[in-house]
Amino acid sequence: MDLANAMRSDVGNLAPGDVYPDYPSPIVRHGLDGERELALSRWGMPSSKKALFDAATKRADKLRAKGKDVDFPRLLELEPDSGTTNVRNTTSSHWKPWLEPANRCLVPFTAFSEPSRDAEGKYRPVWFRLAGDEPEPLAYFAGVHARGWTSVRKIKTGMETIDLFAFLTTDPSEPVKSVHPKAMPVILTTDEEREAWMRAPWNEAKELQRALPDWELSLIRDSDD
Repeated sequence: MDLANAMRSDVGNLAPGDVYPDYPSPIVRHGLDGERELALSRWGMPSSKKALFDAATKRADKLRAKGKDVDFPRLLELEPDSGTTNVRNTTSSHWKPWLEPANRCLVPFTAFSEPSRDAEGKYRPVWFRLAGDEPEPLAYFAGVHARGWTSVRKIKTGMETIDLFAFLTTDPSEPVKSVHPKAMPVILTTDEEREAWMRAPWNEAKELQRALPDWELSLIRDSDD
């Protein structure tokens, strides 16, 4: 196995397919013994304390409006957090603990989508891949991960301890910019970039949070193709 220099795999036989928020995806991370490994992790890093506090406050207000008693500390503890799928503001105190090499990861992909709308206003994701002649070129998002995070993802499943990840985003280049002008994933295309992301101190690694040059990605299909 030579997937971003991973020394071992804990994922078994992976079938190709799309990945959605709060579902598992393969990532390449540093194992507890320092060896690089391919592992499954769920898409969506922990949300900020402020976001969870605000959500719990709204839920508490609704319960009080119905005349119900509220144990706010317990409500906050059990506030469901489906996760934050991408990391943009790396100067935020929320993200700083996960920006060191031990919590960085690579997220392999062959294509990714951005949201769009057709002429009738119907949701229609648009897909992108690396430009070139290869039918399914492999590339990597620059990601961060949290191992063994305990929280409530969904009320029906209650408290869980799971591995989580998200990837960095940045200002978009073309052709993504014309479809989704807000942001695009940070994509690492060379061995040197991937090694820097996994090993370099943050003052060096942060320089990788930038878009690919224009047209290094190709638009490949939308939801009706």
